[in-house]
Amino acid sequence: MTAAAELPGFHAALKAELTFPLAWGNSPIRDFEAWRRAARARVEEHLLVDRQDTTPYAPQSEARSDGDGYTRELVTLSLTRYERVRGALLTPHGAGPFPAVLLLHDHGSRFDIGREKLVEPWYDDTRLASAREWTERCYGGRFLGDELARRGHVVLCVDALGWGDRGPLGYERQQALASNLYQLGSSLAGLMAREDVRAAAFLAGLDRVDARRVAAVGFSMGGYRAWQTAALSDDIAAAVSVSWMTGLKEMMVPGNNALRGQSAFHMLHPGLTRHLDLPDVASIAAPKPMLFLHGEDDPLFTADAVRTAYARLRAVWRSRGADGRLRTETLPGVGHTFTDRMQDDALAWLDAVL
Repeated sequence: MTAAAELPGFHAALKAELTFPLAWGNSPIRDFEAWRRAARARVEEHLLVDRQDTTPYAPQSEARSDGDGYTRELVTLSLTRYERVRGALLTPHGAGPFPAVLLLHDHGSRFDIGREKLVEPWYDDTRLASAREWTERCYGGRFLGDELARRGHVVLCVDALGWGDRGPLGYERQQALASNLYQLGSSLAGLMAREDVRAAAFLAGLDRVDARRVAAVGFSMGGYRAWQTAALSDDIAAAVSVSWMTGLKEMMVPGNNALRGQSAFHMLHPGLTRHLDLPDVASIAAPKPMLFLHGEDDPLFTADAVRTAYARLRAVWRSRGADGRLRTETLPGVGHTFTDRMQDDALAWLDAVL
């Protein structure tokens, strides 16, 4: 399909009709806390997945092992009433409670591994080879979860639907999965959002965790998940989002990856943009400490589009007198990646804000 065929001829008119009337500053609601409640409720409505699911987590632990200064275990739990899911849980040695990180994996069209993209799979040599290859490509050769645990954080990383133990989905099957969930009155992106919020509550509720110091961290789709979870969950005190922030209109242009369908459905809440743009949803998290990092050479998000979104975020934090709690950077010479130097910067920032 050509770039011209990806968008209908009237797409410009459709874009012009999007005025994001519920955005902070556009909305007639002038009390910020009242706006946050209204905006969050609107987002939750468009997730199309029941927010009242209080299914007990009923965690079960297995495959315990000691790492370098921390204990690692696989934990199986219920994030919804529909399915048990498995994640990696890392706990520093010593007396807690500890700060904690909900670590959210990327997409990358790589489905054989999920949590293993961020936590070294001590339990599976076959996945270890695949995971090491992925960390070399995207994470500077480092398992970020293990690094966080070595530095004193409890870490939880769970497979999203389609990855690792819940997959492999396969790139060509994403659209079929999304359309079937829509047919059933549900949503692929909404399910992921609900699961991430529930995972945050599970992590914050652990005795070993200081519930006041829980952050969400992610790269690429994981970066989207990080700011989204910070916006929707009161259990998240801070977030680091790497390589996923833009405005919708700046993203919906010929040649952009979002126009291809497929992976876009993991981040698409039908009808929401009639009310809020992407930075507006992230702004529901204000005035929490938030770090956004982007590479100027990222082929998925132009640097100009990222800077435009950053300016909108800064306006919201500034309106709350919280300029110092929001850090936004575009890094020269960096593409769609989360290098070890970027990670060190993010970890130092986390230490400061938590």
